[in-house]
Order: sequence, then C-alpha cells, then structure tokens
Amino acid sequence: MAQKANPKKSSVADDPRITQALQNYEAGLRALQEHKFEKAKPLFEKVLAGASKELTDRASVHLSTCNQHLERSVTQQFKSVEEHYDYAVSLMNVGDFVTAREHIEKLLKQAPKTDFVIYGLAALDCLTGHVEDSLKHLDEALRLNAGLRFQARNDSDFHNLAEDPRFTELLYPDPAADLASPEGYFREDESS
Repeated sequence: MAQKANPKKSSVADDPRITQALQNYEAGLRALQEHKFEKAKPLFEKVLAGASKELTDRASVHLSTCNQHLERSVTQQFKSVEEHYDYAVSLMNVGDFVTAREHIEKLLKQAPKTDFVIYGLAALDCLTGHVEDSLKHLDEALRLNAGLRFQARNDSDFHNLAEDPRFTELLYPDPAADLASPEGYFREDESS
C-alpha cells in the first residue's frame, strides 16, 4: 500500500498544471501581503482555473480580499480637497495614523499651500510624537492663516504640546509685535 501512495504523490507533484497553479498562488500571496492588489488579482484568477481544488478554494478567498480593496480604492474618489481632508481626519480620530498620513501626504502634493492640510499634518505629527515636525508645520499653517490659532488653542490633538513654551509662543504671539507697525503708535497731540 505504501507503494501505491508514493506514485500518487509524485504524480501530483509532477503535474505541471498544479506546479504552475502553486507558483501563481505563491506569487499572488506575496503581492497581496505587499498590498499590490492589482498584481495579486490576476494571479489568483489563474489559480482558480487550475487543477487543485485546495488551491482554488484558498485563491478564491484571497481574490475576494483583492476585489474588496480594489473596490474600496475606486470608491475613494474625493470631490474636493476638503472632503479628502475630512476623510484623513476621520482616520486620525479612529487611530489609523499610517493611512491618515498617506492621505495627508497625497493632499499636500495636490494642494501644497493649503492651511488646513498643513494644520492637519501638524496635528498628526503631534499625535504620533513628532514634536519638532508638529511645531514646524503648525507655524507654517499659522503663517498661512492666523485664524487657526484659535482652533489650535482648543484642539485636543495638541495636548502633547500644551506645556511646551514654543507651542505657547505660536498660539499667543507677542501683541507688542503688532504695535511695532506705524499704525500701532499712539501719537499725542503736540499742541497741548
């Protein structure tokens, strides 16, 4: 009986269709693990056409995963920078900082001088412990829109910076700096 089992096993291993299906499955799995869903999908589809029932079942599950991710990426077409930014903020709020950063970086490429996007990057940097980057980006955002100071003062995303004097200087600038302008001087009447 042992002799009958060995020829059967070697005939399965020698079957070029199964060997090819296994190679496609392994390549598809690697692509899936690297989040290269466009590359993984056709490899799993080839496995489905193969001769191994076990590989076909597994490939079917992985193909479903690929389709879900590809469908999700197609539906993530944002109508505006604001809508895309809101999505990135929602990712930050649920703690998905890696994906949030990917979206913020896409937004920065799309709209590099947008105050609220840079502000969002500052908040994300603070939440992820990148204090120096957070201060730098917050300063840049405030230069573009000083009104963001009021928002930052009450934004819990910056709680890690609350005791940092550099943060306080950004949010509460020296009012004397405004008086240094010619319009800021009070001139007494010389005739009195």
